[in-house]
Amino acid sequence: MLIFNGLEDYGLLILRLFIGIIFLYHGLPKLWGKMGGFMVVIGILETLSAIGMIIGLYTEIAGIVLAIVMLGAVYKKITQWKIPFSSQNTTGWEFDLLLLGTAVALAFLGAGNFSVDVILGYWP
Repeated sequence: MLIFNGLEDYGLLILRLFIGIIFLYHGLPKLWGKMGGFMVVIGILETLSAIGMIIGLYTEIAGIVLAIVMLGAVYKKITQWKIPFSSQNTTGWEFDLLLLGTAVALAFLGAGNFSVDVILGYWP
């Protein structure tokens, strides 16, 4: 018997909110174009997907989009910037890997019952 049995929807809600807030925080500054043209596209993808995660709208699609963005981030940190997995001087790619795993998990699991997807009949 699990202590939290039956509370899976609350867990998905918390996971969606936290990842949504993180991606919103990192996506919004990219929209202003200070980092370059392609980064504006990444910012749009991150921001729209983050909003989708927060409200639970098209969660699986948002998870796939965010996973692709994070695959690119991990790839760039490893191959171009030569950043180690963990570092004291800079952020390693361990945080990116965590966000990638969370996005993939939400793409597989969906929004849960506390979401706009349920209201619109998209989930389960």
